[in-house]
Amino acid sequence: MRELLERYPALTVCRADIEKAAELLIDTYKKGAKVLCCGNGGSASDSEHIVGELMKGFKCARKVSDERIPAELREKLQGALPAISLPSQTSLFSAFSNDCDPDMVYAQLVYGYAKENDLLIAISTSGNSKNVVKAAIVAKSLGVKVLALTGKKESELSLIADVCIRVPETETYKVQEFHLPVYHYLCANTEAKFFD
Repeated sequence: MRELLERYPALTVCRADIEKAAELLIDTYKKGAKVLCCGNGGSASDSEHIVGELMKGFKCARKVSDERIPAELREKLQGALPAISLPSQTSLFSAFSNDCDPDMVYAQLVYGYAKENDLLIAISTSGNSKNVVKAAIVAKSLGVKVLALTGKKESELSLIADVCIRVPETETYKVQEFHLPVYHYLCANTEAKFFD
């Protein structure tokens, strides 16, 4: 945390929420659950990025010791923290958006994938993206925790989420510039807990 705040001192105002988010992520994986991520545009890319950092080695070597896997394959695998990026479900995403209701597409995916103890990371620079908010509502209805990454202003997501990291910016690209170091910290911190 110290390095994050030294490099990005403006994030000091978010320190308590970043710490709560770190605990939430670790607790999710301690319970053997998974992370679901969603967002639109650049935040959809951030969802993909987060999953990439969780599902393979980020800063640590993640040796696999599972003897069910043949040794020659095991050496080429890395330990994974289970995570799914909902924007990457393109066929289902486009079919549901076309046939049903585009504002409900992430809600449908959460309904289909989420299980007890899972965590939804809901990313929206405004905090008011309809499809992300509806996904968070469905998650909460199912007893799934919600971690939101938003901009500075109070929003629908900040009111719904168990933890909301409201970075101190309002312009979309500036919010996104702060989201990156925040989720990099969260992923590295979680990885260190399980693989370091």
